[in-house]
Amino acid sequence: MALEKISRRELMRRVGWTAGGLTLGAWAGNLPWTPAALAQDVPADASQAFDPSVYLSIAEDGTVTVICHRSEMGQGSKTGLAAVLVDELEADWDRVEIRQAIGDEKYGSQNTDGSTSIRNFYQPFREAGAVARQMLITAAAAQWGVSPQSCRAEAHQVVHRASGRRLGYGDLARAAAALEIPEVETITLKPAFEQRLVGQPLPIVDLDDMVTGRASFGLDVRLPGMKVALIARPPVVGGRVATLDSSAAEAMAGVQVYTLPVPEGAPGFQPLGGVAVVAPDTWTAMRARRALVITWDDGPHGGYDTEAYRQTLEVTARQPGEPVRVVGNVDHALEGADQRHEADYYAPHLAQAPMEPPCATAHVHDGICEAWAPTQNPQAAQSQVAATLGFEVAQVTIHVTLLGGGFGRKSKPDFIAEAAWLSQEVGAPVQVVWTRGDDLRHGYLHANSAQHLEAGLSADGKVVAWRHRTVFPSISTTFSADAKAPSNGEMGLGLADLPFDIPNLAIERGEARAHVRIGWLRSVCNIYHAFAIGSFIDELADRAGRDPLSLWQELIGPAREVDFGEVEISNYGQPLTVHPVDTGRLRRVLDATAEDAGWGRDMATGSGLGISVHRSFLSYVAVAAAVTVTAGKLRVDDVWITIDCGTYVNPDRVRAQMEGSVIYGLSLAFYGAIEAKDGAIVQQNFGDYRVLRLHETPRIHVRLMPSQGLPAGVGEPGVPPVTPAVTNALFAATGERVRELPLSKAGWV
Repeated sequence: MALEKISRRELMRRVGWTAGGLTLGAWAGNLPWTPAALAQDVPADASQAFDPSVYLSIAEDGTVTVICHRSEMGQGSKTGLAAVLVDELEADWDRVEIRQAIGDEKYGSQNTDGSTSIRNFYQPFREAGAVARQMLITAAAAQWGVSPQSCRAEAHQVVHRASGRRLGYGDLARAAAALEIPEVETITLKPAFEQRLVGQPLPIVDLDDMVTGRASFGLDVRLPGMKVALIARPPVVGGRVATLDSSAAEAMAGVQVYTLPVPEGAPGFQPLGGVAVVAPDTWTAMRARRALVITWDDGPHGGYDTEAYRQTLEVTARQPGEPVRVVGNVDHALEGADQRHEADYYAPHLAQAPMEPPCATAHVHDGICEAWAPTQNPQAAQSQVAATLGFEVAQVTIHVTLLGGGFGRKSKPDFIAEAAWLSQEVGAPVQVVWTRGDDLRHGYLHANSAQHLEAGLSADGKVVAWRHRTVFPSISTTFSADAKAPSNGEMGLGLADLPFDIPNLAIERGEARAHVRIGWLRSVCNIYHAFAIGSFIDELADRAGRDPLSLWQELIGPAREVDFGEVEISNYGQPLTVHPVDTGRLRRVLDATAEDAGWGRDMATGSGLGISVHRSFLSYVAVAAAVTVTAGKLRVDDVWITIDCGTYVNPDRVRAQMEGSVIYGLSLAFYGAIEAKDGAIVQQNFGDYRVLRLHETPRIHVRLMPSQGLPAGVGEPGVPPVTPAVTNALFAATGERVRELPLSKAGWV
């Protein structure tokens, strides 16, 4: 691979202006993009700087190139965003090329996390396509001497309605490039009934390469003279090397050994430190790492034991916490209730465990750093690499490969910074390889949590009081040594935004310190909040002698937009005025799922049906599960899942994400547990951190609710209701309650 550093101006000259094509820029400084920021003046002279990011170009041969600034990890955002733009442009999909953007602040946020790709960029990409379409129409009308209103774009051409004259996009590209870009506010977007791609099944553009082995992932990167590195990292977060004997490793041909810097302060995205072996190939590096003899100073977290810490969390959860949201008077209502019920729930640490572990290749040379990595957040990688090397951000370029899964792990670029530091030391390109064991032992774990819930019931079985207290080490602890309680943002992930129609409500949080690096995992805090809430409602229904579905419906209440008063709800970064909490939509997915599952039907002995519903990432998802228990072992036979995600681009990808969410959710429910002893993680591989296997996978039935709402999240919101639907079904089949995860700990699987 030949490397060449060129300026943005030179890049523009080569790929756009010298070809006489049309290049349209769309810039965003903040999310979401403002319409006015999408239209920028196109210089007539290539020597003039045109700094905003380039998302769309049309060459004189008619080729349309779309630049995707979001990472592709199988969720289909690269295809989906391009389809939105191409649909609005009225271009021929077969004449479109899609390229992956490098990391650069000019794109706005590139953090492909939080189910934000479509929901944050659907409108800007529509507008970018519509602006280009209008410019092409204007250019054609000028050549024909007719009004733009008499022309329309269709099938990669502009057509004059009256005469039938046609000009292809390639023929118009040079003339369109010379036009003043119109204000976005003056552009008319296509009505929904004219959309050809949006809302229709569309194979993802990388699919053939993925299934035939031609796709290039992080470990596929090869550079001339590249070395391979593995790192022996401290087994305990905050640990450091006490003694090192590297003689056996260094005796191997071509092996070099380096001690990495010890991280300072809060972990952040810093490399963990440790000892790296750099070798000519991966196998030699593995052998050399095994040959290292290291003793470790474990530091302040050397005594961390997850089982003991669980007791600390549970004690805190049973004590009064800090109120986050209060409605009415819960204490008074509980005292006057005809029945009171309380329950405690526990969920352990989890690991993201993407199929492709972290890996990165870096080349530091001539005062710059080039890195190639499967990253969800190339800009964070750029910043962390710069900080690690002592460079300016502009000296670092991050090239984004395909990702073999992410689930939040690859938003943290510590592994990329490791490769950059080693390349600087070695003076050659270095590829850092993480094994599966490295990924499980040294990642950013999903927080373990204790939840305490109390409720009061009236004589007729209505819930008159509800208290929910949550305790878990916050993600904020990764970035601040002083953090000691869940943040407001985390409280808004399925708890402070509780949509129930209950007259007396108290949401509280308790303090918890972190002893490992805490990070986000697919659906984040919604996982344990939904488990506790969904399970508790089922318990209340049983106590009241009511059908669980009817209690769910009553708690959701009448169709309305929930008023949270003066309580600030994070709402996934969106204002409630734009994305309100809509109980009508929540009720519709619940009722649809109950209908699909045949709720209320007779079940065979040893079989049960459970249901749960949850709003997260601005989407509404309900899940029902049918299970059978034989000889004390659980089998999930069928899962029905319904999502209302507003306007969706590619229904095939939505269905795939729902199917994946069920499998991911069941994996966590059945087997998900990361444990620590003496500060070190116990789990080593998929043998002791199991994921669902083919024979355990149920039949999955997906329903997409038609909706005219704004696009909402898809990748994450399917996970939270899976576990409570299954544990509620288990109770229906056996009468046994599950308040602790995973199910394997109690022997159910």
